[in-house]
Amino acid sequence: MKKIAVFTSGGDSPGMNACIRSVVRTAIYNKLEVVGIIRGYEGMINGDFLPMQSSSVSNIIQRGGTILKSARNKQFMTKEGRAKAAENLKNEGIEGIVAIGGDGTFTGAKIFFEEHGIPTIGVPGTIDNDLYGTDYTIGYDTAVNTVVEAVDKIRDTADAHDRLFFVEVMGRDAGFIALRSGISVGAEAVLIPETETYVDRLIEKLKKGWERQKSSSIIIVAEGDDAGGAYEVAEKVKAKFKHYETKVTVLGHLQRGGSPSAADRVLASQLGNAAVNALIEGRYNEMAGIVNRKVVFTPFEKAIKHNQDINQELLKLADVLSI
Repeated sequence: MKKIAVFTSGGDSPGMNACIRSVVRTAIYNKLEVVGIIRGYEGMINGDFLPMQSSSVSNIIQRGGTILKSARNKQFMTKEGRAKAAENLKNEGIEGIVAIGGDGTFTGAKIFFEEHGIPTIGVPGTIDNDLYGTDYTIGYDTAVNTVVEAVDKIRDTADAHDRLFFVEVMGRDAGFIALRSGISVGAEAVLIPETETYVDRLIEKLKKGWERQKSSSIIIVAEGDDAGGAYEVAEKVKAKFKHYETKVTVLGHLQRGGSPSAADRVLASQLGNAAVNALIEGRYNEMAGIVNRKVVFTPFEKAIKHNQDINQELLKLADVLSI
């Protein structure tokens, strides 16, 4: 193998730039040429390739977002689109790919290999932390820290005005951000998609807190909770429990931005390095991850079809500490 490419795809996450940096410099260390594909699969179809040197990734490790941009592309979902992408890669002399993204990115890479035989190693870049085959995904730690910083400030004003705040965090299908940030900020309740939400039980907990003269309460709600988002849950509670003034804050895409944490920078650097080495070793259709502090590789099919399980011990801890 003499030449590889790297791209980012799907939702951006803090640490993607650190991973790009690691891929580029590991490739150069191993005497490989490396190019960046601008805007993921869209750039692959359009032939938007950027030759990269060590200097190309200077001063980016601390930056959020992705210097290679990201886009979702419907044309790549067709055989014709994938054939055009493959032709562009072969004309460019690209023999392997590092794909930084989530399950949609890996699904596309798996089909692409089956049709055109270009090996790809995936790196999990998503704040949701819901990919099977790694303890943590790139961007998750930063997203949690962003939530904690915001909620700490919200609690100040909640306490000053006897307010009940419902804070909605990202997590359409998974409650990892909500659970870890909820424990970190001392939330009175954490509502996530993996567990059924009983509004009456939540109200009972709030009543007990009021009787103990708690001056404020914070409820963390994952956007995909079965009882609805923060606004919907807040309305249900407000209808039956009027002791607090009720407010809602939706953090939204704030969680995707910002400078990556030290943990995300190290994780991204490890996985970018592992991905390039895997291509050199002849691996393909696998996602690089860290499990129990060791680099592991999980077949795309398994990483895509299996969801990482929520930590039941943390769920119990959140409940115990919220009394």
